[in-house]
Amino acid sequence: MNEQALIRSLQNGDQLAFKELVESRQHMVFNTVLSIVQDWQEAEDLSQEVFIQIYQSIKDFRGEAKLSTWIYRVAITKALDAERKKKSRKRMADLRSWMGLGDKEEMLVHFHHPGVALDNKERAAVLFKALRQLPENQRIAFTLIKAQNLSYEETAAVMNITTKAVEALMHRAKEKLRQKLIHYYSIDK
Repeated sequence: MNEQALIRSLQNGDQLAFKELVESRQHMVFNTVLSIVQDWQEAEDLSQEVFIQIYQSIKDFRGEAKLSTWIYRVAITKALDAERKKKSRKRMADLRSWMGLGDKEEMLVHFHHPGVALDNKERAAVLFKALRQLPENQRIAFTLIKAQNLSYEETAAVMNITTKAVEALMHRAKEKLRQKLIHYYSIDK
């Protein structure tokens, strides 16, 4: 089914069209969310929420962007919202710990992405930790281009910015990652 026919079927509530959408886009959504939240179970839960939101709001889809662009936007928004909530909970846990009201929550220190070969797990964990420290827009651009293999133009469409802005974000992201990872990749290691 071509994209326009799929969109019309989805907007008409066709369950088979929705099943086709989920089957064809579930890996894209899951890997995008996982690259941001870096927790397998959370990524699975959020991916389901992404498809629920798509199902509930497809009637409002106007087709001003490609369907995949819209789906990326929904997935990124869900993942970033989850990250913000997690940071808020961590700040509250830190405050409670400081006030002696409870234990401090520990952040996830070991993260393994399914697309990373076994012999590169340690390097990937270090890279993903460094990625978490990037500003949000840089992290999104880097994730879409490097993890999802989107072009700069596709990334610009997903992020709703210009291609030049994506190039600038990628340049700054690479520079910051280079600074954060220079000691890890030094010759002394």
